Amino acid sequence: MSDAHGVARDQLRAFIERIERLEEEKKTIAEDIKDVYGEAKGVGFDTAVLRRVVQIRKQDKDERMEQEAILDTYLQALGMIDLPAEA
Repeated sequence: MSDAHGVARDQLRAFIERIERLEEEKKTIAEDIKDVYGEAKGVGFDTAVLRRVVQIRKQDKDERMEQEAILDTYLQALGMIDLPAEA
């Protein structure tokens, strides 16, 4: 086997090993997050709402406002909320 193939093989192995380590770290972090949600649930917090709050905090203000406006429009169309009084 040529030296170039050996270098490529070593490089490939290094990438694979890095990915495997990161995947293991990701698994550990996911388990830690699950534990935190479990703790929060244990003291009475609604974990579905906590997950939504985390999701909302990831969005920028404009994106969040746009989604809220669209949601309001859909809910109004379905008769689930009343139209504002000034409309």
